[in-house]
Amino acid sequence: MWRDLNARELGAIRPGRVITNVSSRRLHSLELSTQKEIVSDYDGGINNLQVDRTEGRYLLAGSSDGSVGCYDTLHRTSVESHSRSHIHDAIFKVDRRNPRGHKYAVSSVQWYPVDTGLFVTGSFDHHVNVWDTNNLQAELQFDMPGKVHSVSMSQVATSHMLIAVGSEDPMVRLCDIATGACTHTLVGHRDAVLAVQWSISCEWTLYTGSCDGAIRFWDIRRAGSHKVLDQHNSQMGRRHPVLKSTPDRVRPIPRDAAKESPTKLLKPASGDKSTKTSSSHGKSIAKKVATAKRLHPGMASVENRATAHYGAVTSLTPTNDGQFLVSAGADSRVKLWDVDSGCNTLVNYENTRMQRSKATQLAVSPDSSLLFVPTSTVIRVYNLWTGRVLKTLRGHYDTVNCCEFHPYAQEMYSGSNDRKILLWSPPPPVEVDEDEQNSSPRDGSFVPLLTRQARSDDSKHTTRSEPVFPIIQHFLQLVLVEIEISGLGFQVPYTPTLLLVDESSLEWKP
Repeated sequence: MWRDLNARELGAIRPGRVITNVSSRRLHSLELSTQKEIVSDYDGGINNLQVDRTEGRYLLAGSSDGSVGCYDTLHRTSVESHSRSHIHDAIFKVDRRNPRGHKYAVSSVQWYPVDTGLFVTGSFDHHVNVWDTNNLQAELQFDMPGKVHSVSMSQVATSHMLIAVGSEDPMVRLCDIATGACTHTLVGHRDAVLAVQWSISCEWTLYTGSCDGAIRFWDIRRAGSHKVLDQHNSQMGRRHPVLKSTPDRVRPIPRDAAKESPTKLLKPASGDKSTKTSSSHGKSIAKKVATAKRLHPGMASVENRATAHYGAVTSLTPTNDGQFLVSAGADSRVKLWDVDSGCNTLVNYENTRMQRSKATQLAVSPDSSLLFVPTSTVIRVYNLWTGRVLKTLRGHYDTVNCCEFHPYAQEMYSGSNDRKILLWSPPPPVEVDEDEQNSSPRDGSFVPLLTRQARSDDSKHTTRSEPVFPIIQHFLQLVLVEIEISGLGFQVPYTPTLLLVDESSLEWKP
C-alpha cells in the first residue's frame, strides 16, 4: 500500500488506481471467514443463493428439502462466546409446512429487482412461486410442464416484469407478474433447459442453455432466437468457408472421394447403387430448404444445430459490464464468449470438473477479474481473462453447487450438498494486545504530533493543534508501531505531501 501511495504522490499512477490495487489484493486473499458464520439448518443440500441488488443485505438460499431461507448479512443475530465471531441465523424460513410451500427441491431463487418485498422460487414440484416477503404467502403460482431448473428476472427492466423459466420442457416460458399468466413461449431448444439468464445491458435480451448443448440468444420482442453460439466459431471471419456453407446434418465430401475425378462425383456411373441414395439425399436437402423458406424469418434459427458444449449447458453468468458471457457444461468445460460477436474467446480454464445433470451457479467478481467455479468439493478461483488458477478454496465436505458474490462487499457465499453455507472474505485486521497498545503509538499518543502551524487573527505566530489528514495518521500508526516516541512533544508544519519517518533521528521530513 505504501508503494502505491508513494507512486500516487509522485504522479506515477492515477489516484483511483490505489483503490483498484487494494481491492484486487483483498479479492485475491479470500479465505474462509472467521468473523461471520451463516447458520444453515437444512435437511438437504444448498442449490442456489442470491444477495439482493437493491440493499446488498439479504441473502436467499434454496435447499433440496424444499425450504427457502433468508439471512441478514449486515446485522448479526448473536456472538459466539469463544471465537467472538458473528452468528447470522435465518430471519425467516419457508418450508413444506406452508400451505403453498414447495414439496420437492428448490432449484432456483431470485429477488424482485426493484425491492425486497417479493422473491421468486422455482422447484422440482413443477411450480414457480412469487412470495410476499412481509407475510410469507405465495401471491402467485405458475404451473410448469416439468421440473423447474432455473428462474431469472431482468435487473435492468423498466418495461416488463417477466420471469424467465427453464424446465424439463424444451420451450422457455416467460411468466408475467402483472397478469399472472405465461405470456411468451420461446421455441428452439430440443431438450431440457437448465440455465436462463437475462442480459444486464438490454432488458429484452435473454440467454438460455439447454441439455442439447446449445446456447441461444433471444430478443423477446420477436419470434425465434437471433443468435446460436458455436464453440468452433472462435473469431469473426476466421471459420473455414466450407464449415460455414455446409448445411445442417450434411457431411462434407470425404478426402478419399475428393481424389476421384469431378465427373464421377457429379455423374455416378449407371447401375451404381449410390445413385438412389444421393438422389434421395438431395431431395431431403431440397425439402429442408423449402421448409426453411416457409418459416418465419425469425424462426429459421430453429434449424440451427450449432452447439456451445459437447454436453448439457449447466450455467450462464454474464460479466458486470455485459460484454462477455461465461458458460459451464457437463463436458467439464468453462468457456468465455464475446456477447457482441458470439465468438468463443478460447480461454482455457484448467482443472474443471462439473456436475453432469444439474444446474450450477458460478460467480464473477465485481471488477470482472476473478471467476469462482464450483469444482467437486472445492471452489477454484480463476483469472477470468487468462484461465489460470489463482487459488483453491477448501472448506466444504461434499459437492459444491453454487457461488454468489456480494455485489457491494468483498464477500463470497457458497452452498454445497453438505447442507452448509460458507462465507469467504479477506483476512481480518491484525489485533494488538492491550500491553502492546500501551507501549506503541497506536493508542493515539502521537496524534498531537501530527499538527500544523497556523496564524492567529492578530497575525502572531501561534500554534494550535489541528490533526493532519486522518488517513495519514492511520498509516503512520502502522509505520511507528515499534518506534518509541514518548516524551517527544515537537510539532511539524503542515505539508500536502506524504510525511515520512527517519527512524535513525526520529525527525519528520516532507
